[in-house]
Amino acid sequence: MYQKQALTNFDSVARISRDVLKVTGDGSVTAAPDRAIVTVGVITEGNNPETAQTENAAAITRVVNALIAIGIARENIRTADYRIEPQYDYKDGQQIFKGYKVTHLLRITVENINQTGTILDTAVKNGANYAANIEFLISNPEEYYNRALTLALKNALGKATTIAQTLGVHLIKTPTLVEEISQAPAPVLLKSAEFAASQTTPIQPGEQTIRAKIRVEYIYD
Repeated sequence: MYQKQALTNFDSVARISRDVLKVTGDGSVTAAPDRAIVTVGVITEGNNPETAQTENAAAITRVVNALIAIGIARENIRTADYRIEPQYDYKDGQQIFKGYKVTHLLRITVENINQTGTILDTAVKNGANYAANIEFLISNPEEYYNRALTLALKNALGKATTIAQTLGVHLIKTPTLVEEISQAPAPVLLKSAEFAASQTTPIQPGEQTIRAKIRVEYIYD
């Protein structure tokens, strides 16, 4: 998911210094994500770390095999996190050992975004008991960002032209400086909670807004 930035009045104000006119330009385009990254996993607990580890490994194997069976390439399934941790309770200020927790998380790249809900349900039905955030991605963000940059440059020229006409001066429309001040694109995150196993979990990626912001300087006479 790309971060949305609120525009302030300052962003739209041009500043004139001597024969230089400075403006900012903003442009944005929308696009529907076409890929996703899903993180699911298995957490097991027990007094014996080897037993908890064995149970966890068996559950993860079932999850992986089930995902491969519905068409997910093995190379699109990788371990994101694996750890074994002792667990404690606290009573009357004392630490009491209660067992071990084994966590194994899988990071799944979803090339067909329409499969996202099915992947979640398949993982849960086959032993996954943990789901983290879903990342929605656009395969070619640079293409959309470049479109937004084009719109930002047109926006800047429109501002400069309006101001020059208002002041009664002649604007040289070829800029002397164009500076990119946009933030780097970022994926959109969907925080997932509980996933129903009885039917396909509805996942709505929506659309992402790709924004570009530039600072432009023109000269006038």
